[in-house]
Amino acid sequence: MKKLVILGGGYGGLTVAQELLDGDLPADTVMILVDRMPYQGLKTEYYALAAGTVSDKDIRVSFPVDPRLILKYGEVSSVDPENKLVRFDNDEPLSYDWLVIALGCVDKYHNIPGAQEYSHSIQSLSSTRKTYQCANDIAPYGQISIVGGGLSGVEMAAEMRESRPDLNIRIIDRGASVLSPFPEKLQRFVREWMTDHDIEMRTHVSLARLESGLLYNQQEIIHTDMTIWTAGIQPSPIVQQLDLPKDNQGRLTINEYHQLPDYTNVYVVGDCASLPFSPSGQAAEAQGKQVAEVLQALWKNETPRLGKIKLKGVLGSLGKKSGFGLMGKRTVMTGKMPRALKSGVLWMSKFHLG
Repeated sequence: MKKLVILGGGYGGLTVAQELLDGDLPADTVMILVDRMPYQGLKTEYYALAAGTVSDKDIRVSFPVDPRLILKYGEVSSVDPENKLVRFDNDEPLSYDWLVIALGCVDKYHNIPGAQEYSHSIQSLSSTRKTYQCANDIAPYGQISIVGGGLSGVEMAAEMRESRPDLNIRIIDRGASVLSPFPEKLQRFVREWMTDHDIEMRTHVSLARLESGLLYNQQEIIHTDMTIWTAGIQPSPIVQQLDLPKDNQGRLTINEYHQLPDYTNVYVVGDCASLPFSPSGQAAEAQGKQVAEVLQALWKNETPRLGKIKLKGVLGSLGKKSGFGLMGKRTVMTGKMPRALKSGVLWMSKFHLG
């Protein structure tokens, strides 16, 4: 039997598996999905778990049950494309004929001393559970500082305000505004929402180091009871270890078929792949669909024909009743409508509807 191994059951990896199960999988091929958990965690909703407004079970998606799919649980330690092997911390190596690397990302701390040791993460289910416990153990009128004013930081702050109206909440960012890459109209709406809900926004802050309860803005000391880090991501350490061509963000360079140029039996999707747009669950799913198309074409000895990936836009939450969206490059939506749309997207993700 030939083996297609998929590393990571997130948005990209699970999409590859689901598309192949729904389409054609050769009778002489077995598909193996490797993950550390027995279900997918909907990562775009981890901020709500950290805030305590949803339960752990609300953001889990079961893996498909199908005799053509083998689920393997474990912690990947390395990938050896030369010998077609995946190595594990506490298990025998796994060989493959085709490999999909969909291992996602981890926090990027920008070499700031103490950042990893003295902040909390929402990059994995395990770390998010710990963040939830710490955040909700803070005494009334305590201070939570969220480092990073991008999409994750904004959603985290808003959800925490809804969960704990008694706390002092601030967003700390290096730029001039929260959501600085977005149009000014959208930025302004979010800033006004934050102000109306007593969330402090500290801009132009350049953190030099973190200590327990202390953030150093160069010489200024900012006191905090808890720090949540949302100030950047980088590919999985497994990808970081690979001595292969990468872009300036450490993502693996791929060809037009999402393959490693030097190892065309290896596909890279999601946060680990060098793409012309920002990492997102939407991009990973779109890429996963194309990887499935490429594999199906190759198995039929056909030339793959792929269209250009077109993303629909970005949706963000401000608690459960408001939100914002950007459709295309300029169409801004604010208020209840984008929040309702995001809820719909979440519902579809939970039931594998795209």
